[in-house]
Amino acid sequence: MSEPHVTLDPSGLDPVQQKLRGPLEEQLTSALQAATERVRSSYAGEPVEQVCQRLLDETRSGLHPDIAAGFNPDMDEFCRVAVAIVRGEVS
Repeated sequence: MSEPHVTLDPSGLDPVQQKLRGPLEEQLTSALQAATERVRSSYAGEPVEQVCQRLLDETRSGLHPDIAAGFNPDMDEFCRVAVAIVRGEVS
């Protein structure tokens, strides 16, 4: 599995949000990658659902509180990362 990456949907973004899209994607991606590493390194056989929730919690904890509050990722994508962790496909 390649490194997880966050891509924001540009539809519905106003011009200011559009300008901030790149830096925000970088911050979200960095938080997700750090969370993936923390969850992967401490994985101890938990079920996928629990790993997915922990991945979300860890990602949000790595963000500014205002950004974390508004971060509503595609949970199917987060669960794909969790499945990769459970299967040992994330190194």
